[in-house]
Amino acid sequence: MDAVKKALWFIESHSSGPLTLGDVAEASGLSRFHLSRVFPEVIGHSVFAYLRGRRLTEAARALADGAPDILSVALDAGYGSHEAFTRAFRDFFGLTPEEVRTRRCLDNLPLMEAIRMSDLPAIKLPPPVYRDIGAMLVAGLRQYYTYDARAGIPAQWQRFNQFFGHIPGAVGRSAYGICTAASPDDQNGFDYTCGVAVRSLDDLPEGFVGQRFPGRRYAVFAHEGHVSKIGSTCAAIFSEWLPKSGKKAAEGPLMMIEHYDERFDPKTGEGGVEIWVPMQG
Repeated sequence: MDAVKKALWFIESHSSGPLTLGDVAEASGLSRFHLSRVFPEVIGHSVFAYLRGRRLTEAARALADGAPDILSVALDAGYGSHEAFTRAFRDFFGLTPEEVRTRRCLDNLPLMEAIRMSDLPAIKLPPPVYRDIGAMLVAGLRQYYTYDARAGIPAQWQRFNQFFGHIPGAVGRSAYGICTAASPDDQNGFDYTCGVAVRSLDDLPEGFVGQRFPGRRYAVFAHEGHVSKIGSTCAAIFSEWLPKSGKKAAEGPLMMIEHYDERFDPKTGEGGVEIWVPMQG
């Protein structure tokens, strides 16, 4: 997880000053878009959630040590006022800064400790194959997720599976999980669509959306394990393979497509999944 390790080092080394997602992405060697996707898969929190938690944890330590000036602690944590700091601190810990300073201890506080880079998981990623895939029309259910709330995706698939096999104009027996940027400036989450290829985007079931994807080349990776572990494969693709490959993912809102063919069993989550990463050129 080289890119994530670089991002963690940069955050820990620069957390006391102004920090943007672009700064962290540049240090990691990934684009903002790809870092926003891979960091939560490995760490369990978005870049900004991790940074916020680390800053508030260090602020709590300073307060428990009896810091005399709460505003100074707030400024060091990146907050411009006592009020904004108190709100964020209370939301995170369930106590006010004054209460922690009075207690003089950190017992039972949900601290976010620095993640040791040696503790990050590692998986063996088979090399991809490259596949030219023609233009596709996809119809399905789309939902927005913050990077910290992506655990809701299986429930979205459960809703979609009620329609599978009954969608007008469906092509083949494959299903697709499509990750796209909600907007170019969104650093907090992404759109995820559970869908199938269709011949036309007319007469879709109520609540469905249609998406058009031009023909392009994809790097295709095989995820052979249980579908619940797909995040580890995605993390290895974007944190290890992509920076080292000398290749570039395509620009644009489409980040990747999960391809579930006839081998995949939605009841057990077994059978394997392909991960398609759109490439430049």
